[in-house]
Amino acid sequence: MRKLLLLATLLIGIHADLVAQKSTKTSFKIDYEKFTLQNGLTVIFHVDRSDPVVAVNLTAHVGSSREKPGRTGFAHLFEHLLFLESENLGKGGLDKMSARIGGSGANGSTSNDRTNYLQTVPSDALEKMIWAEADKLGWFINTVTDNVLAKEKQVVKNEKRQSYDNAPYGHTGYVIDKNLYPSDHPYNWQVIGSLEDLQNATLADVKEFFNKWYVPNNVTLTIAGDFDTAQAKKWVEKYFNEIKKGENITKQSPRPGYVSEIKKLYHEDNFARLPQLTYAWPTVENYHPDSYALSILTNYLTQGKKAPFYTVLVEDKKLTSNVNMYSRNNELAGQVQLSSVAFPGKSLNEIATAFNEAFAKFEKEGISQKDLDRIKAGQETRFYGSLSSVLGKSSQLAQYSMFAGDPGYMEKDLAKTLEVTVEDVMRVYNKYIKGKHYVATSFVPKGQVNLALSGSTKAQVVEEAIVQGAEESINAATDGSYPRTPSSFNRSVEPPYGKAPEVKIPVVWNSKLANGLQVYGIHNSEVPLVQFNISISGGMLQDDPKKVGVAYLMASLMNQGTKNKTPEELEEAVKQLGASISISAGTEDITISGNTLARNYDATIALVEEMLLHPRWDEKEFALLKQSTLSNIRQQEASPAFMASKNYRELIYGKDNLRAQNTFGTAESISSINLDDLKAYYNKNISPSVARMNVVGSLDKSAIITSLAKLNTNWKSKPVQLVTTPQPIAPAESKIYFYDIPDAKQSVLNIGYPALAQTDANYYPAVVMNYILGGGGFASQLTQELREGKGYTYGINSSFSGTQAVGPFTISSNVRTNVTLESLQAIKNILENFGKNYNENDLATTKSFLIKSNARAFETAGSKLGMLENISKYGFKPNYVKEREEIVNNMTISKIQELSKKYLNSNKMIWLVVGDAKTQLSRLKELGFGEPILLNK
Repeated sequence: MRKLLLLATLLIGIHADLVAQKSTKTSFKIDYEKFTLQNGLTVIFHVDRSDPVVAVNLTAHVGSSREKPGRTGFAHLFEHLLFLESENLGKGGLDKMSARIGGSGANGSTSNDRTNYLQTVPSDALEKMIWAEADKLGWFINTVTDNVLAKEKQVVKNEKRQSYDNAPYGHTGYVIDKNLYPSDHPYNWQVIGSLEDLQNATLADVKEFFNKWYVPNNVTLTIAGDFDTAQAKKWVEKYFNEIKKGENITKQSPRPGYVSEIKKLYHEDNFARLPQLTYAWPTVENYHPDSYALSILTNYLTQGKKAPFYTVLVEDKKLTSNVNMYSRNNELAGQVQLSSVAFPGKSLNEIATAFNEAFAKFEKEGISQKDLDRIKAGQETRFYGSLSSVLGKSSQLAQYSMFAGDPGYMEKDLAKTLEVTVEDVMRVYNKYIKGKHYVATSFVPKGQVNLALSGSTKAQVVEEAIVQGAEESINAATDGSYPRTPSSFNRSVEPPYGKAPEVKIPVVWNSKLANGLQVYGIHNSEVPLVQFNISISGGMLQDDPKKVGVAYLMASLMNQGTKNKTPEELEEAVKQLGASISISAGTEDITISGNTLARNYDATIALVEEMLLHPRWDEKEFALLKQSTLSNIRQQEASPAFMASKNYRELIYGKDNLRAQNTFGTAESISSINLDDLKAYYNKNISPSVARMNVVGSLDKSAIITSLAKLNTNWKSKPVQLVTTPQPIAPAESKIYFYDIPDAKQSVLNIGYPALAQTDANYYPAVVMNYILGGGGFASQLTQELREGKGYTYGINSSFSGTQAVGPFTISSNVRTNVTLESLQAIKNILENFGKNYNENDLATTKSFLIKSNARAFETAGSKLGMLENISKYGFKPNYVKEREEIVNNMTISKIQELSKKYLNSNKMIWLVVGDAKTQLSRLKELGFGEPILLNK
């Protein structure tokens, strides 16, 4: 949650994810070593020498379920606090060190039941990380002062506003959990907590919470990657041994939620444009025997063309474009949730009636053995993918150790999945869903209570009022006068680096087929997978400006069957292979993406060829697609972040420039498009002459090229005239623009101008310059000032985003509404002084991060595909990473100052604010860029 990366959830619930194909008995192990220190700290090692990197994962068995009513949000608050200053790391803590050592960025997440802190670093930094993680437990809490607590409260409250209060349907989880679990149940409140509870937290409360739960006997340290276990054990003992054991912690017993009668509640959502109906039933905890069948049940009911809910609600009744259902299992209890957003004007009573019909259809037809096998088989690919990083492996080991009591529980977990029968699926449906009480929530647009489910009562939702000056001012400065915790050795000395890792750039092969298709590949045999994409240049830019959305609709429709396969048959063929294939449209490309088991690669490519060369052009699917696209456009308009992006593109490129358009199109353009428009686009633009293929996986060049023989013969080449758009012009002077969203709890800021193409010689030097400004996370001035210094925002960043064409430089953030002006003034001040105050420490941090981070730059298949994309799209050399290293090594302060003077002129930028005009618009003239221009009068 800390940086919007829920990495720790990557592998939770894997019991529903790894299965073999019907004829194969699967067994998969991750070798590990586990030991316990005398103070109770659990330590798990896993060695993986495929890349010179190590993941370090500290997991505390404390989540929101350990909190007291009235003091909610503490577990998540600590996720934030523990990245800050500690006694021996000093101000900036692990965040500051991460930048120097080339880490992935110190990250963390909080759930109902645990909080983890994790990152991947080059292998030479392992001792530094063990030293730093020990400081969290033994040499941290004294550094938390009233000033520190006050500032971090503001950061967490901004996160809540951004993720929940200022988002469509953001309060759904709050309403459900308040009614699914009794008031004294630890899942009754949200992990994020309430604004009131966070504000009321005292320093004494915080220290009491830490001293009880952040003790070695309640923590697991997992290290996975390229390291020497004997040496690592000595380091763990050195840095952790003298931390005192805490009081014995009583294990909590499972306690399911309880609904005594069907509860129907509604909420008028300030940000929703369409009504949403959600049902929730109480179920079982993690690893309960029934949890496996429940996961398969929810998948079968809603996922895919054959799913009962899809056929009834989407195809037959045309009430919605999508229905979601999932089973969530935590340590103490679980729940199944079913949700759907209705099309415009549809009453949620119609959705509820259709829910009943879909359940009746399932009761009558059940689930076939073939469908059961398909659901199981499709997960093997996802499982291997989840283990493609050492960070993923460390999370899995910690998860099983903490909640199943055994890091090696994987085999048992898999066996339980494989043992699920069709009878089990029907049994859990009857036991937990059919005829059982549930919570139903109707979230409807403001003023449309008539669309709510009949019999609903108003939900109790606490919404924050916007009051100027309501938040107290904070002083984030620390005086360092806190008492020091004794140690048997001098912990203030940072450990040295180990042996420098040898960074190996993947070997890239390439070939050009006779039909013109360019193929680039990397052979990588760590897991038996192949990932690939075929990109066809053009995308939305080839659309008729009066019919934007054709490329999007064409690409989407190409997923819906082929000339010889119905949509259902195509979906079945792909899933039986345990594969995924999708065709999508972006601004500049049409992309076919695929992921498959290596043993099924040839069969997967055969399906890709069929989808690419023989589209079905199904009239029924086209009608459904248009309707769902119109619904999606309505939903997008409910998002402040989307409206900021839309208006910013128009200001950067001009409203008539195709690059300013939404790839979905508009309601008007979508309504005007017919099937012949899609066919015309296809016939004109889909050609290997403007296509490139990138492949990463456990097959070599020969196998890949051989697999493309039919595609080479059957996909005929033709010339394609690619559209070029007018180059945007940077503004001669800054102006401030405002888009009004009444009662918005935050203001979305987008600040920038048209800057550079990625192929420009100054592009990467500008990226290097930007690292300390806003590209370096917690190492950046924008984050240090607006988040860490003032508590105005949850996150802020700046970036250059060109392609072959000029793209914008952008600073973006969501800030608390009542400090909108103050945030803009702070950003303006940083821009004006960036070159002047850039110093040797900034340059050293930049160089250290950008060079050392290359050790982990190619760990995953996704990162390798990204490398191939840069080579195939932009014409970069295979060793372009080394060329960029040279740019970094040769960078000087004077070059940074020269670049900042050229590319960071605050007086020649677009300053866009999307927020609450009635409280903020008039204040913004103080920024000095004239009267703000209201875009939606």
